[in-house]
Amino acid sequence: MIFHRFRAAVLSTVAVLAAGFLSTAAIAAARDYRIELVSAQAAGAGKTDVTVRLIHLPDSKPVPDAVIFQTRADMAPSGMPTMTGKVSPAAAQPQPGTYRLQVETGMAGGWALSLSAKIQGETETVRSTVTFNAAQ
Repeated sequence: MIFHRFRAAVLSTVAVLAAGFLSTAAIAAARDYRIELVSAQAAGAGKTDVTVRLIHLPDSKPVPDAVIFQTRADMAPSGMPTMTGKVSPAAAQPQPGTYRLQVETGMAGGWALSLSAKIQGETETVRSTVTFNAAQ
């Protein structure tokens, strides 16, 4: 009888610890990724093509097939956070793990592009901001 109670207590403790480790792994997932600027090139009057790369940090490999959403561009680096620009996905992606967006940059200067990405198999959303200079 005492053995069965001891075994039940040990099993429940192991279950609680395992659940804690699994939830910690899910929380750490977003920190395992980084979005970095590859290039920012003028794409006509008042537009800039911005290419970013999504990297899995533990193995430094690019992450293909992510879904980029909740984009926002503003001139916060230039001291004008209320100056915003429309962000649109570009038709073709240059390489797996890179993502090209077109930003309507109404004026030259420093811009911040905030992005959210969903990665297949990950529960958390990866969020990042990259800065770039727009030329007119």
